[in-house]
Parts: sequence; structure tokens; C-alpha cells
Amino acid sequence: MVLNHMPTTKQRLNLSLSRELEAALTHLASRDQMPVATKARELITLALQTEEDEVWERIATQRDTPNAHYISHEKAWK
Repeated sequence: MVLNHMPTTKQRLNLSLSRELEAALTHLASRDQMPVATKARELITLALQTEEDEVWERIATQRDTPNAHYISHEKAWK
């Protein structure tokens, strides 16, 4: 993965894709009527959100024990 610094507000990313992945990405972009790069960015964003959700789920599961001490929302944000 190579990060190129170019005169743009968005960071550019150079990826090597397998033929199958490129075909799938191209198909999805075409279906959704958007550029391939935009579809790739959308899918990466979704993947990162999913990863974050999984981390929070693991933390919540570890904390959710029979003897857990619960704090009200109001008290937690004081």
C-alpha cells in the first residue's frame, strides 16, 4: 500500500486488487452509478465502522457480568 501526497483535500491510496476483487468493485460501482474510487471509499468506510462496532461489542460483553455495577446515564455524563 502506497500513500501518495497530492494537491487534494483527500488522501490518495494506491491499491493492488485481484481480478476478482476489481471485477466485483467495478460491478458494484456500475450498479450504484458512481465512480469505482467512490465505491471503494464507501466500502472501506463501512468496513471501518463494522470493525469499530465489533470492538465496542467486545468491550460491552466483557463489562456485562452478573455483578456489574450500573450507573445511570445522567450520572455518567455529569
